[in-house]
Amino acid sequence: MKNKIFYVSLFVLLLIPITNANAEHVLKMEAFGQHLDISQLEAERFVLEVDEKSYDIYYGYHGSLDDSMGDDSKEPIVTELVLSQENKSLEVNFEDVPEKTDFWVRIPFDVLTAEKEQYRVLINGVDTGYDLMKMPDGYVIGMIISEDTKNVEIIGTKVIPEFGTVAILVLSIAIIGIIYVTRQSSFGIG
Repeated sequence: MKNKIFYVSLFVLLLIPITNANAEHVLKMEAFGQHLDISQLEAERFVLEVDEKSYDIYYGYHGSLDDSMGDDSKEPIVTELVLSQENKSLEVNFEDVPEKTDFWVRIPFDVLTAEKEQYRVLINGVDTGYDLMKMPDGYVIGMIISEDTKNVEIIGTKVIPEFGTVAILVLSIAIIGIIYVTRQSSFGIG
């Protein structure tokens, strides 16, 4: 009798369709506004306002959480972040940097990008090396700053808001059209 129940149970189990249910089928990442990561939870955040639109710029110190956990050392004080449309750059100004440390800033693609991911980083006006990491929504640029650091400038090739090629083309055609029309018509009094 036990064998008969076992075989019937096995037969019933074989009749149940086998399905593949992966997490990507259940949880659509596109439904969320952004990807969660530790940098957004542990970092300082600066809200950049440009043309009535807000952009979150995250920044922090040290290379990992291990460096700062249980450590009583002071962190640098950032006084402001300024987006320079003229220089196509993001400037970070410091009030105090107590000791040499790693500094990183996460810049959304919409705010500042560089052609072929070739940024230029200036610390107190001196060109310096940097680390670059691509995230789903932007780049993280890391560098080492020293006690005398007052300004970091990250220079790209495209900054918001910036006229696109189409806007410049339309503006040029409109100006040429106005010049042509004014030359063809006589406004002089006879």
